[in-house]
Amino acid sequence: MVQPLVSGDRAAIYPSLSGKRVLITGGGSGIGAGLVEAFVAQGARVAFVDIAEAPSRALVERLSGARHAPLFRLCDLTDLAALKDAIAGFEAELGGIDILVNNAANDDRHTVAEVTPEYWDNRIAVNLRHLFFAAQAVVPSMQRAGGGAIINFGSISWHLALPDIVLYQTSKAGIEGMTRALARDLGIHDIRVNTIIPGGIKTPRQEELWHDPKEEARILENQCLKQRVLPADVAAMTLFLASDDARLCTGHDYFVDAGWR
Repeated sequence: MVQPLVSGDRAAIYPSLSGKRVLITGGGSGIGAGLVEAFVAQGARVAFVDIAEAPSRALVERLSGARHAPLFRLCDLTDLAALKDAIAGFEAELGGIDILVNNAANDDRHTVAEVTPEYWDNRIAVNLRHLFFAAQAVVPSMQRAGGGAIINFGSISWHLALPDIVLYQTSKAGIEGMTRALARDLGIHDIRVNTIIPGGIKTPRQEELWHDPKEEARILENQCLKQRVLPADVAAMTLFLASDDARLCTGHDYFVDAGWR
């Protein structure tokens, strides 16, 4: 379980999140699991989709004793019809969606020479396309509720020009532009749209990619703050942006990267 970084009276509680209906993509592991846990701890009614069934069901079981246990649906986000059906099912069960967290992504490594048109289409579908269509699907529910919050997840990778993930970085750069455009178009409905840009988050996935101690040392050397960023750090920013405390925050990018440059 992702533990909060502060405890007792120092941990932030947002009364405005209690009972809110939250949809999280890619909520079964890593940052996504931390987001599910954090919103459940706030008393929100959380639903999430993921392609990884076993860890997702284990997460639901672990949180089954919460005031509002999370709901899970198996969903491949490259299948837009399945995504639309999953969202419609959650809306029917919860009565609507107030907060959408577009977290799901995959940073498979690839060289420029290896990219084919088919792989291009797949990577854009995995890392960019579903964010827009998830947002499109929840907007009517948010309009009926008088407002809402959409939080898209970008990446530090393209800001640093990291090697061998050009399509991932292309998608993540596009997300920041999409956020700005959606914030403008949806602001009239009191729907806020922001991007969170995580740095080198210490998750099992990243530990697989960066298992060399020298790589971790390099990350810390390039960060202003010499501590690894954890899923709980990202969840803390997400809770704030989803809450009414951030009611006039929209159209911007929020870095959680310990100052990685």
